[in-house]
Amino acid sequence: MPDSATLSALLQAALAARKPLIDKLHAENTDAYRLFHGSVEGQSGLTVDRYGDLLLAQTFHSPLDADQLAELQAFYADALPSLGFVYNDRSRANSRIGNKLDDDALAVAMQPRIAHEMGVGYHIQGRHGGQDPWLFLDLRAVRRRLMQEVSGEENKGKTLLNLFAYTCGAGIAAAKAGAGFVVNVDFSESSLAVGKENARLNELPIRPRFIKSDAFAAMRQLSGIGQQAFVRGKRMPPFPKLEPRQFDIVLLDPPRYAKSAFGVVDLVGDYAALFKPALLCTAPGGTLICCNNVAEVEREPWLDQLQRSAKKAGREIRDVEWILPEADFPSSDGDPPLKTVLLRV
Repeated sequence: MPDSATLSALLQAALAARKPLIDKLHAENTDAYRLFHGSVEGQSGLTVDRYGDLLLAQTFHSPLDADQLAELQAFYADALPSLGFVYNDRSRANSRIGNKLDDDALAVAMQPRIAHEMGVGYHIQGRHGGQDPWLFLDLRAVRRRLMQEVSGEENKGKTLLNLFAYTCGAGIAAAKAGAGFVVNVDFSESSLAVGKENARLNELPIRPRFIKSDAFAAMRQLSGIGQQAFVRGKRMPPFPKLEPRQFDIVLLDPPRYAKSAFGVVDLVGDYAALFKPALLCTAPGGTLICCNNVAEVEREPWLDQLQRSAKKAGREIRDVEWILPEADFPSSDGDPPLKTVLLRV
């Protein structure tokens, strides 16, 4: 679109481009997808997502002014009527939601809702105690791949370790598709609580496990490395005791940066610190799926780092498959910010 295109024209072009995908998603009982990906489609920092009967607009660089917000609302009121609308301005530090809503808009934002993806139901709210939506839509391709990995007679009984599980979307999807055993690990009790509600929402053939733990402490125990109660003479924070166990599939989807007494998550400077224990949690002949959401990390050098780390750990990678986000997350150069690689080890 030309630089002079109005916001409505940009939104219309994005919606038209998605028509084949949206038809396909609706046919498979998916009503959660990105409608506008501003960084590629003409207004950097603006995203518009559909979650069931909710439209969620978010800004990450600068807020919409009153005219832009009115134009956006009017466009979708005409194109997709009968959907609730919530606007979250997250252009402040640490992507915190900064804009206040009037009472009516706040009631819409706080209303509990259900969105669907490939026949799996997920709890959604436009606003809640945290900042991020309860389901990351760019990870749909990963959830789809996981469901394929555990479905069918040839995959019967496969086990999954879902690390940095957040609201456990991947674990719920895998359980729904036929996984034999699913463990979701996250340090946030509130996120796991949403995951438990997601499990209750769906008719699952198994009962997933939810473990509130620092990922490092969980991985070290499950891998057999072990987590000491004292490190360099200092008592570590409490952590649940876990028996060593390897999994057929391990999903590693960490945040960009986080620091705790157990270790540092740094996707730019030291992904290997996470990769090695996750690899050791993966059974021989199993599958390790690694995500890196940092745009400036280049795909091939990152993969080379993972391959070298695996070789050093004595667990060479047998096969590599890139998992790209689906068409509602377009990329101008074919190299999207979210990089996901499936490794057979």
